[in-house]
Amino acid sequence: MTKTAQSVWENCLSFIKDNIQDQAYKTWFEPIKSVELTDNALYIQVPSKFFYEWLEEHYVKLLKVALTKELGKNAKLLYKIKMENTYGNKQPFTEQLPSANRVPMKPQEVDAPFKNLNPELKNPFVIPGIRNLKIESQLNANYSFDNFLEGDSNRLARSAGMAVANKPGGTSFNPLLIFGGVGLGKTHLAHAIGVEVKDKYPEKTVLYISAEIFTQQYIDSVKKNNRNDFIHFYQLIDVLIIDDVQFLSGKSGTQDVFFHIFNYLHQNGKQVILTSDKAPVDMQDIEQRLLSRFKWGLSAELHQPDYETRISILKNILYRDGVEIPEDIIEYVARNIKTNVRELEGAIISLIAQSSFNKKEVTIELAKSVVEKFVKNVKREISIDYIQKIVSDYFQLDIETLQSKTRKRHVVQARQLAMFFAKKFTKASLANIGSQIGDRDHATVLHACKTVDNLVSTDKQFKKFVEDINKKLTL
Repeated sequence: MTKTAQSVWENCLSFIKDNIQDQAYKTWFEPIKSVELTDNALYIQVPSKFFYEWLEEHYVKLLKVALTKELGKNAKLLYKIKMENTYGNKQPFTEQLPSANRVPMKPQEVDAPFKNLNPELKNPFVIPGIRNLKIESQLNANYSFDNFLEGDSNRLARSAGMAVANKPGGTSFNPLLIFGGVGLGKTHLAHAIGVEVKDKYPEKTVLYISAEIFTQQYIDSVKKNNRNDFIHFYQLIDVLIIDDVQFLSGKSGTQDVFFHIFNYLHQNGKQVILTSDKAPVDMQDIEQRLLSRFKWGLSAELHQPDYETRISILKNILYRDGVEIPEDIIEYVARNIKTNVRELEGAIISLIAQSSFNKKEVTIELAKSVVEKFVKNVKREISIDYIQKIVSDYFQLDIETLQSKTRKRHVVQARQLAMFFAKKFTKASLANIGSQIGDRDHATVLHACKTVDNLVSTDKQFKKFVEDINKKLTL
């Protein structure tokens, strides 16, 4: 009997029905229609882009098994998505997408040299004592260069990232330090480099890790008396990506061990990629020898995206989700959310969700109400508590230390800055400011403001503190 799209799909459905719960089957498989069968490719029609993404995320393996049983090992699945167009009376249109079936990053096997006295080299990611090291790359395959849109704000960092991915360890960008504010894409770009390296050089061992987890692993290695194993493990990596390297601030033991790992990797032509929320020159409590190494390669800054880039980002998100929105609404969102990509993405997804779930047409009024929530969040009223939080975070102190009686110079300066900005941005009296910042009197606040004014004109570094904190408070 000749196979048809209908017969192949019905056989697939009977297999799928036996392997999932009834409710899931009714929700995700009954609405699907088979459309066409060509050679070993089956085309199925799904009602929306969201539907397609859900199937790809949760049922792609099951679909693959079912289709392979019917059409053999070269079976392909393609989706046709029927898009309802809510603008005007145009007919629905169809978008066609292949099943990505992108497999997660496979564990990387490494032959570890057993030169050290203890032959059981420890992998900090797995149970200690396993000889055959399998290293998970920890990469997110969804963070790729394809969906990291280029603009004036990120061109240098993106281009340097591409160069490193094409020739890891073989460019002058070693280390590559990507820095910038919150939500500008540092982590995305770091993952994209790793994913591209794995695509181009499957034999290379790539590892992405946050500085926080790296520090915790080091602490554990000291407790278990296997610090050397920890160092040897990291010396096996071809491309080491450390996120939020500013977290090493003040942690002298972790900085020391990272110094040795960094030197070994660099000398052996391995690639190091770092991300940070500040430039090396602005990092506090990082050893000078480590800071100088951070500057060896290239420090590339990610800036806030300009208007054209924000438009491109929004259009890309809408294209990805199969949604059409009038141009004037896209422009309105791009004009009003300027801080970072994360908030931009949050606003447009919120707008799509409001429209879909409440069955509302996307109008400029709906866009205003959604954007208002995001913009208000940024332009919050500046309170003395908020100023203390920003200053404490900037100097990596807790608020209790800021308000304490300690006379340590860096804490005193932070306290004086908090008082200075409280006078500048609030209507509170000097006495009120003093009582909220460590129970001081009005004379102390007055002295603090004068000290800050004097230091701004005489101390370059202190002037930078004032500018940075001012920027954070007025974003």
